[in-house]
Amino acid sequence: MELSTILCVEAVKTLSTATSKKRLLQEVSDIAGSAYGLKSGEVCNALQDRETLGPTGVGQGIALPHARLPGLERVHGAFVRIDKALDFDSVDRQPVDLVFALLAPLDAGVDHLKALAMVSRTMRDGGLCAKLRANSDPTTLHTLLTEAPSMRAA
Repeated sequence: MELSTILCVEAVKTLSTATSKKRLLQEVSDIAGSAYGLKSGEVCNALQDRETLGPTGVGQGIALPHARLPGLERVHGAFVRIDKALDFDSVDRQPVDLVFALLAPLDAGVDHLKALAMVSRTMRDGGLCAKLRANSDPTTLHTLLTEAPSMRAA
């Protein structure tokens, strides 16, 4: 599995501001809905339901919200870079400015976990994150993410 198979360029955006975690999840849902033909309300509800189980802010300014949705045939991703970081209840209590969301079929099982592990490993690359933070063009961000050294899940 490669990031290029789960992340399309239409699902990559830069936001100048996000006023709250809830609003950010709505923005991510709108982006994913538009890029993949999904109902953004259902996406948002699924992401928010997952957040109630525990925050998906993994530290170092990164959040990896994820959820399972009925009707999906494969894992999809959405990436958002925020100009002004916001509180996301992250494990290190640092504000978040890079968000990579994953949406998986209800029965994705191992594929969902592999995708989450791959994204997590990719986003742990400090050099890549610095490049993501230094660029605002969605096409450039997509290229940086999909052409990053392969960090495949086991």
